[in-house]
Amino acid sequence: MRLLFSIGFLQISWVDVIDISLVTYLLYQLYKLMRGSVAIKVFLGFLSIYLSYLIVKAAEMELLTAILGQFMGVGVIAALILFQQEIRKFLLLIGKSTVFNNEHLFSFPWRRALSEKQISITPIVEAAKTMSAANTGALIVFARDSELKFYTDSGDELDAIISKRLLISIFNKYSPMHDGAVIIVKNRIKAARCILPVSENDALPASFGLRHRAAIGLTEITDAVVLVVSEETGQISLVVNGRVMHNLSGQELRNKLNQYLLESKEEEEAVRLKPEDVRNAKETA
Repeated sequence: MRLLFSIGFLQISWVDVIDISLVTYLLYQLYKLMRGSVAIKVFLGFLSIYLSYLIVKAAEMELLTAILGQFMGVGVIAALILFQQEIRKFLLLIGKSTVFNNEHLFSFPWRRALSEKQISITPIVEAAKTMSAANTGALIVFARDSELKFYTDSGDELDAIISKRLLISIFNKYSPMHDGAVIIVKNRIKAARCILPVSENDALPASFGLRHRAAIGLTEITDAVVLVVSEETGQISLVVNGRVMHNLSGQELRNKLNQYLLESKEEEEAVRLKPEDVRNAKETA
């Protein structure tokens, strides 16, 4: 191990520098995941207790050391319970960046052809415009890489073809299925009346109702895209990665849905093609 420099009795090597840098980066990523949520306050509480434990241990206060030591002994289990959403989001970010996230890696050709069907944008946009004009609240989730099975199982399974009339009927205020969200998976309305997790971000405006908070909460922990129609104002919003795009017109909504649901898949397919294939396709067009 090659010595880099020393500070008193401490000897610092290149490995120590890399180790400290990696830990710093990891802590920064954890802070970004917990920033703006209740979890950051809980984390600071845990950190305060741990620092207190180190102080009383150094001061040889046996009684307090024993009490705090017992608490720290179950700290890992408590952290897993309290930070389950943040841990899940962190693992999701890691999983999305690995080679195993490629859906074509373990899929059969006939199933692959079915999964590559493009979603029907027009009936969704038309339904959103109609519900916006009538101030009918709506919450529509578009699954991307994840099929959101946990959330589809919380509602009523439909597995129906996307249509304007069906979406309007579901979100009609007299319909028994208008509460909750509709989840669309691979060009099918998979389920309705689904329950979504509500965001715990304290920085959200007070004007956001449960629909917007549920949309933000789901997109914070998954890669889904969520369409929201406000029942109070009739405004159409689109939520991606916890970010809300407000007051969209019909054309803006169409462009955004094409961008997040269709163009990303086209870009993935273009990457798989060889440069000469792309050039020949352009000449043919």
